[in-house]
Amino acid sequence: MRIINIDSLSEEELVELNHKIVARLRFLGEMRSHGAMLDFRIGEKVKFRPTGRPELIGTLTRYNKKTVTVITESGEHWNVAPGLLSRLDSHASGNADISSATVVQFSDRAPKK
Repeated sequence: MRIINIDSLSEEELVELNHKIVARLRFLGEMRSHGAMLDFRIGEKVKFRPTGRPELIGTLTRYNKKTVTVITESGEHWNVAPGLLSRLDSHASGNADISSATVVQFSDRAPKK
């Protein structure tokens, strides 16, 4: 790592350095948030607990710049940081897991003419 002697920098140079540091930290935070977003898919059932409220369950509907949009079962729209989300256990919610779903074959019917 390169050592910078900040005592020798002018006020203008310190302000410029500060802007570069803030921009870099912002970029790193956005990359971390983006990586966490990709752990979830649009349409996936998720749960989260807002401060001072009971746990909410909803469907992830959109990726935003820093958050994802979740529509709860009661129809509320929430923008939630992906780090605060958990996957909803599909068996606990009563939804069938695709891998355990029963496949039913329908008999062939002749197409209508």
